[in-house]
Amino acid sequence: MSTTRRITHLIGHSEWDGTAERTGDVYNPATGEVTGKVDFASKALVDEVVAKAAVAAAEWGQASLAKRTQVLFAFRQLLNDNKEQIAAIITSEHGKVTSDAIGEVTRGLEVAEFACGIPHLLKGGFSENVSTNVDTYSILQPLGVVGVISPFNFPAMVPMWFVPIAVACGNAVVIKPSEKDPSAVNAVAELWRQAGLPDGVMNVVHGDKEAVDALLDNPTVKSISFVGSTPIAKYVYEKGTANGKRVQALGGAKNHMLVLPDADLDLAADAAVNAGFGSAGERCMAISVLLAVDSIADELIAKITERMATLKTGDGSTACDMGPIVTGVARDRIVGYIQAGVAAGASLVVDGRETQFHGAEGGFFVGPTLFDNVATDMSIYTDEIFGPVLSVVRVASYDEGLALINSSLYGNGTAIFTNDGGAARRFQNEVQVGMIGINVPIPVPMAYYSFGGWKASLFGDSHAHGMEGVHFFTRTKAVTQRWLDPSHGGLNLGFPQNK
Repeated sequence: MSTTRRITHLIGHSEWDGTAERTGDVYNPATGEVTGKVDFASKALVDEVVAKAAVAAAEWGQASLAKRTQVLFAFRQLLNDNKEQIAAIITSEHGKVTSDAIGEVTRGLEVAEFACGIPHLLKGGFSENVSTNVDTYSILQPLGVVGVISPFNFPAMVPMWFVPIAVACGNAVVIKPSEKDPSAVNAVAELWRQAGLPDGVMNVVHGDKEAVDALLDNPTVKSISFVGSTPIAKYVYEKGTANGKRVQALGGAKNHMLVLPDADLDLAADAAVNAGFGSAGERCMAISVLLAVDSIADELIAKITERMATLKTGDGSTACDMGPIVTGVARDRIVGYIQAGVAAGASLVVDGRETQFHGAEGGFFVGPTLFDNVATDMSIYTDEIFGPVLSVVRVASYDEGLALINSSLYGNGTAIFTNDGGAARRFQNEVQVGMIGINVPIPVPMAYYSFGGWKASLFGDSHAHGMEGVHFFTRTKAVTQRWLDPSHGGLNLGFPQNK
């Protein structure tokens, strides 16, 4: 039996020493055991942390770019040196296999590396002589205190989409990680301390809706960055903007992969399995719908089925391909969708409920699941299942597949597999989705580009990281200046004009 740990808030460099009125259970999903109790923050505590962060922000926002860059480079090195330890924490609370967890930390590391270039990224513009002896230039300044609300599926990477850039821009951060797997954020916050980040610039509050609402309501918090399901993203966006905040709220997805008859079917089958079942399907960029043109559907499904038979599902800390689901509640919800798909008449090709699991009997396991002949009115097609369930919809042509993708409520990610450059170019132009892969199943952009979808997959007009992230965490000032000599004196009440 594992020892139950206390997981608590980090107010600057110090652990909170109070007593929580409410706590939540943290599980090892491979065994089903409760391994931790996480303290839930009250509104009063969140407000206290925000007030401390505001004091730190005032000083950090005036720190030189040289000082900020030193901290960023030190943090980047510490994160790289400790990525295996962070990955082990992720596996123990989320369940994803170790290699996938290391990959998550590495992708977060890319954003830290991008933020190391902050002296260049914060350069404004300058125009000389916009009018006679008048110059205009722009400067980017920090917002102050910014809030981050991150999801369970990427407990290290998603926070690092926002925090390094926010800190590099001179802001103080108050982050509320998922209560399901909160320890990774605490571990990363400790690395910020070791890197020399001043006390109060990085703060962690744990909790549930009460903590979320406290961040949304506190007037000192100038922006909110959120990643999660579409209904909650919509709530965060509407409440945050109603309170005068900047909000970037990334929501859910139902990502389609269109396979054309000329595609390399072995490559497409590999991609469908990798993107459909990696991290047990708990990715907002997972492929959950495979659009197969009729002429190759049977062959493609056979290849996918062969590959699924080789997958080993079990404890993510062991030699497995796929780990457990994050909680028992999430597992039961996924099982319910599988049952609904069968009841609706879809063909259940591979039943993940009958998989042999290589883990403890109490673990939260669902194996890779494959449906064929899925209709677009079935819940397994319309709903974001967020689990290892891949639905095959047969289409007659490229045009029918494109129409299905464009009619979806969501527009996060999509992919096309083809050897026809003309079809690929047409697809990238015509598809109404924010992130597109061409023979790439999970098209998550590099840190110097920005991450975000369209339609109900994004609320707000700002994507994560890249230059959009820098602009989100700063405010622009335009300064117009003229240095006068005595000959320019005198009164002129007319409206200023460029001359």
